[in-house]
Amino acid sequence: MSNDRRHALFEGKVALVTGATAGIGRATAMAFAREGARVVLAGRREREGQDAVRLLCEAGHEACFFRTDVSIESEVRGLIERAMSVYGRLDCAFNNAGVAHVNSVVEGTSAQFDLHLESIVKGTYYSMKYEIPAIRDCGGGAIVNSSSIAGLVGISRMSFYSSSKAAILGLTRSAAIDVAKWNIRINAVCPAAIAGVMEDEILAAKGLTTADVVANIPLGRHGVPEDVAAVVLFLASDAASFMTGAVVPVDGGWSAR
Repeated sequence: MSNDRRHALFEGKVALVTGATAGIGRATAMAFAREGARVVLAGRREREGQDAVRLLCEAGHEACFFRTDVSIESEVRGLIERAMSVYGRLDCAFNNAGVAHVNSVVEGTSAQFDLHLESIVKGTYYSMKYEIPAIRDCGGGAIVNSSSIAGLVGISRMSFYSSSKAAILGLTRSAAIDVAKWNIRINAVCPAAIAGVMEDEILAAKGLTTADVVANIPLGRHGVPEDVAAVVLFLASDAASFMTGAVVPVDGGWSAR
């Protein structure tokens, strides 16, 4: 065992990542594994999930993938049950699954609104509902929820996404108070302008380019999934042991303007 592995942040721990088949979720799953965690990946895309697990196992890490639609409570319950059956414990989780449609209140449909509520709000609620008892029974740990800069401020033509991500902040703060007695911490990250397929789709729908976005970021660059993964790992680690109910922007200074 290498010296780095002996001092890995999550050696001996099990981490769960939803929405782990691409982008921020996949980068975070990879980061957890590099820091010694056994990782449970969850998402709706079987092939992409299994590809990620293959890469992790080829690199000498322990990982498994379970196809899960977090908007369906029974599937989330089954995910936690299977994770516990494989690894026998759960120490931390990153609830990252979600969708994003570009529409205004007038343009959008009730079906699109429901999709955001089911995937983002209920998906995070179901995830915490079943993660918390598993983490509690292992003596405590940490949960990080994925919100967005759109949950902190208004974003043009993102009403459904923005309202859903704002709800995540309320869930995070209130749940953090409820579970502190069990040595469980719950925090949220609020990314913005993170390179990836979802970001590309949003920009295309709005007729914007990456350059348009970067022009409004004080640090002068587009974010990458690894930027968010680093913050998630910090919040899930003992280095953040006195942080709970916190909301952390990961946006290159965009919200500071």
